[in-house]
Amino acid sequence: MSDPRHVALDETARGERLDKALAGRLTDVSRARLQALIAEGRLRRDGVVITDGAARAVPGDYVLDVPPPAPASPEAESIPLAVLFEDAHLIVIDKPAGLTMHPAPGSETGTLVNALLAHCGASLSGIGGVARPGIVHRIDKETSGVVVAAKSDAAHQGLSALFAAHDIERAYVAFTRGAPDPRRGTIEAAIARSTHDRKKMAVARSGGRAALTHYRVERIFGPEERPLAARVVCRLETGRTHQIRVHLASKGAPCLGDPVYGAGQPAAPVRAAMAEAGLARQALHAAVLGFVHPVTGETLRFESPLPADMAELEARLAAL
Repeated sequence: MSDPRHVALDETARGERLDKALAGRLTDVSRARLQALIAEGRLRRDGVVITDGAARAVPGDYVLDVPPPAPASPEAESIPLAVLFEDAHLIVIDKPAGLTMHPAPGSETGTLVNALLAHCGASLSGIGGVARPGIVHRIDKETSGVVVAAKSDAAHQGLSALFAAHDIERAYVAFTRGAPDPRRGTIEAAIARSTHDRKKMAVARSGGRAALTHYRVERIFGPEERPLAARVVCRLETGRTHQIRVHLASKGAPCLGDPVYGAGQPAAPVRAAMAEAGLARQALHAAVLGFVHPVTGETLRFESPLPADMAELEARLAAL
C-alpha cells in the first residue's frame, strides 16, 4: 500500500520553489525522489493534482502519495513472448510495441526482463546487472520488432563485442511525415542529451556520441514532388538512444506518431490514415536483425513483418 505524506505549507513558503519547499519538510524523501513522484502525478494540493515541481509554492494542504519500495531485483512474470529463436546461449524475441525492455523508475514490472526471467529462469545471463539480466541492446518501448537477449555469459560477451564493433545487421522500417531529401543517403550526426529537455536526445552541435544511420526511401505516398508521407528503411551502424527518431527528425521527416520528435502536424489525409489504422505510437519497427552466433559460429538472420497498426497504416497511405 502507498504511504500518504501530509504537509501543510504556510505563508512562509509562498513563492519558494515547490519541490524545495516540500523537500525541506519531508526529510525522509530525497528531493530527486520527490521530483519524480510529482512528475508521476502523486502530489495533490487541496485535492488538486500538481505535476510541476518547479512551480512556486502557495499555502495549502499537500498530500504526497509515496508508493511502496520496488523489489530489489526484477521478478519473473508470465508474459507471452513471440520467440523467433532460442538455444542454450541466446534468445531472439519479436517484441511488441508497448513492452519496455527492462525495469526502470516508473516501470518496474511488466517488462521484457520480467518475461525473460519467467521464460528462461536461472539461465539468463547476469552480466547485464541485477535489473537488466540478459539485455545486450535496447529498442524503445513503443518501437516494435526483433531483439536478442543473452542466456549465457559467453553469449553476452560475444554479442556485446559484435554490437561494439558494429558487426550486426539491423534494419528498421519507418513511416515518416513527408520524405527525407535526398531519397537515399547517410546521416552522420553526433547525438547528445538535449540541453532544453533532459528527457530528449538531440543532434549535438559539439561533443555528443558519434551516430551513423543509412536510409533509403522505399515508397512515396502522395505527390512525388511534395510527398505526404514515406516508407523509409534505416540501417544502423551505431545504436544511440532514439537514434533513428532523432536523425529522421533532423532531416525534416520525423516518424509519424512520434510524440517526442514529431514536431509539426502531418497533412490531414495522413492524420486520417493514422487514426483509421489505430496508430498510437511512433511508426518505427525493427524489421531485421542478423549476426553470427557468438558461441556456435552459425550465421543467423531474423525478419519481422510489420505489426498490424503499421501494416494498416501503409495500406491506407497507399490509397492517398
